[in-house]
Amino acid sequence: MKIAKNTVVSIRYELRNSEGEVLENSEEAVSYLHGGYDGIFPTVEEALQGKAVGDKCEITLEPDHAFGEYDADLVRIEPRSQFPDDKLEVGMQFEGAADGTGDGEDDWILYTVTDVTDDKVVVDGNHPLAGQRLLFKCEVTEVRPATKDEIAHEHAHGEHGHHH
Repeated sequence: MKIAKNTVVSIRYELRNSEGEVLENSEEAVSYLHGGYDGIFPTVEEALQGKAVGDKCEITLEPDHAFGEYDADLVRIEPRSQFPDDKLEVGMQFEGAADGTGDGEDDWILYTVTDVTDDKVVVDGNHPLAGQRLLFKCEVTEVRPATKDEIAHEHAHGEHGHHH
């Protein structure tokens, strides 16, 4: 069976940065619903269209087609008093308003604490891989027709996909 719209695709993959360092790899296959459901980078989905079990794919993802360009406006310095009194550490994450107002009128994004001092906290709303060119390699391990439920829910269910 070939990969087409409304098939569930299972792949093993490896993600490297431009220096060749492995950032992520899947020991076990991961699955997604193919056909524009945002289960995988669109550029990767395009490259996999028409492939079959055993086929391999290697794609260079520019920042715009991966985690976006780095946006310096998403780095904020906030007063330490705005954070809980308990232990605050670099690497902790929390949701906050994209524009920093918290007025509920905008999207919420995930911020990562990048620095903590006695009176200030630096947070970064960029994805850790924002601004990076990435190399995505994968091998197709399974292709099957999607179920009606998977299509209705717009994601894969089952062994390697999302469970309800």
